Amino acid sequence: MTSADVPAPPAHWEADVLLRDGRTAHIRPIRADDRDLLVEFYARVSDQSKYYRFFSPMPRLSDRDIERFTHVDHRDRVAFVLTLQGRMIAVGRFDVVRPGEAEVAFLVEDRHQGRGIAQILLEHLAQAARERGISRFIADVLPDNNRMIQTFRDAGYKVASGYEDGVISLDFPIEPTETAIGVMQGREHVAEAASIHRFLNPSSVAIIGASRRQETIGQLLVRNMVTADFSGRVYVVNPHSSAVSGLPAYKSVQDIPDEVDVAIVAVPAEAVQDVVLDCAAKGVHGLVVISSGFAETGEEGRRRQRRLVGLARSYGLRLIGPNALGIINTDQSVKINGSLSSVMPPRGRAGFFCQSGALGSAILEKVSQRGLGLSTFVSAGNRADVSGNDLLQYWEGDDTTEVVMMYLESIGNPRKFSRIARRVSLRKPIVAVRSGRTTQGVPMGHAVRRIAAPQQAVDAMFRQAGVLQVDTLEDMFDVAQLLAHQPLPRGRRVGIVGNSDALGLLAADAAAGVGLVVNKQIALSAEPTAEDFEDALDSAIDDPEVDAVIAVYIPPLNVSGEDIANVLAAVGEQSDKPLVSSFLGAEGVPELLRVPDVAGSTAGRGSVPSYPAVESAVRALAKVVDYSVWLRTPDQQAPDDGEADIAAARLIVNRALSAEPNGGQIRQADLTELLAAYDITLWRSVPVASADEAVAAGAELGWDVVLKATAEHLRERPDQAHVVRGIDNPEDMVDAWNQLTELIQQPEKAGFIVQRVAPPGVPLTIRSMEDPLFGPVVSFGISGPLSELLADRSYRIPPLSQRDATSMVRELKASPMLFGYRGSEVVDVDDVERLIRRVSELQNDLPQVSGLELGLVLAGVDGANVLAASARVEPVADPRSDWFVRRMAALPGDTIPQ
Repeated sequence: MTSADVPAPPAHWEADVLLRDGRTAHIRPIRADDRDLLVEFYARVSDQSKYYRFFSPMPRLSDRDIERFTHVDHRDRVAFVLTLQGRMIAVGRFDVVRPGEAEVAFLVEDRHQGRGIAQILLEHLAQAARERGISRFIADVLPDNNRMIQTFRDAGYKVASGYEDGVISLDFPIEPTETAIGVMQGREHVAEAASIHRFLNPSSVAIIGASRRQETIGQLLVRNMVTADFSGRVYVVNPHSSAVSGLPAYKSVQDIPDEVDVAIVAVPAEAVQDVVLDCAAKGVHGLVVISSGFAETGEEGRRRQRRLVGLARSYGLRLIGPNALGIINTDQSVKINGSLSSVMPPRGRAGFFCQSGALGSAILEKVSQRGLGLSTFVSAGNRADVSGNDLLQYWEGDDTTEVVMMYLESIGNPRKFSRIARRVSLRKPIVAVRSGRTTQGVPMGHAVRRIAAPQQAVDAMFRQAGVLQVDTLEDMFDVAQLLAHQPLPRGRRVGIVGNSDALGLLAADAAAGVGLVVNKQIALSAEPTAEDFEDALDSAIDDPEVDAVIAVYIPPLNVSGEDIANVLAAVGEQSDKPLVSSFLGAEGVPELLRVPDVAGSTAGRGSVPSYPAVESAVRALAKVVDYSVWLRTPDQQAPDDGEADIAAARLIVNRALSAEPNGGQIRQADLTELLAAYDITLWRSVPVASADEAVAAGAELGWDVVLKATAEHLRERPDQAHVVRGIDNPEDMVDAWNQLTELIQQPEKAGFIVQRVAPPGVPLTIRSMEDPLFGPVVSFGISGPLSELLADRSYRIPPLSQRDATSMVRELKASPMLFGYRGSEVVDVDDVERLIRRVSELQNDLPQVSGLELGLVLAGVDGANVLAASARVEPVADPRSDWFVRRMAALPGDTIPQ
């Protein structure tokens, strides 16, 4: 077979990847024209590495070897290469030795060993093998090749080994177990955190495009860097000047005599690519591209941005921007202001990520005005490479960041965001504002895939991950300042202390409106003394029935309130319960309420945040309470639902796809088998097209049956009766047939079925779908037009925990119908939750199922019965392989603009 006859490998086998040290590389299937690259690569590999690979001295590859290594069929013989700066730096391959089993081997250039390359190759080869029906890898390794042996053992698979003829034989299944996925995600965290650490903690920075002219971006960048008192070395690059702002200017980055960690780029868009090449040759770690003129300008700009990111990654560089405001780190040991903002925020506990450069300046102004303080700040502009997910990975392990704030204009990979945010939220709170929630709008410079799931699913993803989603930037600051300076509440019970009855009443009403419980209210006189206020606060805080305290102080005329402020600050510093205030109508953390912080923050732990309106204070407190409840709610072990028969389910789905190669509905018989593989019993239904067939079906089922019209246009019409119940004999069936066919227009399209009468219960629907951006999505609701009209459905992103399934049932507005509303019987909620978990599991396992609906589930006292279901399958080119391998986001041109 010639290379022209070999089918092309799947497109998703090619990707940019991030290595352990935070630099990038490119992985792709080997090509027939890689001959020269392979020869050059092999010549750079040491004799020892060659010996470890081939078990014998092999100084050079023969023509036959080169032909064999570069010509593969991408099925039984698969090989991947890793490239950097146009050169091959590693190669890995597997060869099928028997059905379901393949031998795997790697070779990594010596100077790139220790960067996690073998692990990357193993991940991608294993995923490709799984897609080719291979379930096991074997490998022969020399005993002293400890690094390669450790690579296999550290992969998270269960490795068995044997020893024969001086060679260790390793054998392991490559099914993506929880352990293996956890290992992969741990490595992903290390790599992405390392890449951001280099940006925010550089030893040296080059400003490219620095200018002597006032009021220019280049001049502003230099001035901001110098005035921030950056602890490292600052170099300016300007080919037309000898000095800028008293600093010697270099004609190019390569002319700088020392190493450069980060380059801040402010040159015209068309010149940025030359800068990338210059920085790559210098060995710069990353670029912060302030320059505009990219995807935000239109189609030509999108192409320019795509070329920029592709070029940067091909040389191992990460990139913030383009069209970015820049980066800031307020740490005393760093103090970098590599941004266009002249405002260096005070040192604080919050990390901030945003995408809009223009909005970023306003955000920094607001932060300073409120006395909130930041640890670090990143404005990613068009978010072409570095994203909020990268920052979350960094902040998770950053001890100086205790609160994360995010202003998101788009989410490029919500599956990954959800996964990382769930983990980070367990350690530190994330407060997020997401623009475009109603309009689904995305800024011009951002390229994202379309979201098919409804907006409620996106909101549910945030709740599921423990993210505090708020509506406005003001709300975000309100919540963040409380999280940064006060302890978390233990529950929803609040006490209110104040010298204004009117404001106290407003606070109580606001608390009731957001689910807080007012257990104590102390009304002071209009002119309380400091001692009165202190006694009242102590009383409220010491009350075991109070979890948080709201203090309201409106001073009398000609009174500064300084004595009351001292009391608030002292009590707030000592209390183990959160204290919020509406003090003098001030916003933020007023100077009078600040507690000094040894770490250098202007407002330390214990400082009392103030809100201009008590309603704002209550809303912020309610958000923090929700987070605290989420954090304290144990995720109980889900009941043992039994093992699903995944192998049988996949066979059914493949059979359905064979019958419908372009996608289509699953036949009812196949659907019954598919659901049974997940222990979901679908009640038998017999389609009928005449009265005689209906009579025969009733007799076959043993009577006590229903005759039902199932066509969708009838099921969605509440004004049309389409079912007759309790049919016990042929005469009743004929009467029912005549009744329905006379009532329904075009009865031949009604889709009549006969089914056994089910026990009474509350009608429910459970749905799942495969979203192109989210992956699997599951929803639950009470059946009926009112639920659909009012959008009373709950959503979650699989995999589901027990807490997720429990919350899905209870967060519906109509959920009381399941728990004995108006004297009705309480249904078997445990079985309802089991069905939700099972549907979630099925959708999570089978991405080819594009949609599944348990259209009618009757939940009764003794269980939930599935009376109607439908499902659709679609071919999937890339079956969520990014869950099992590390790969960077696709370049902007590879995504579908929303």
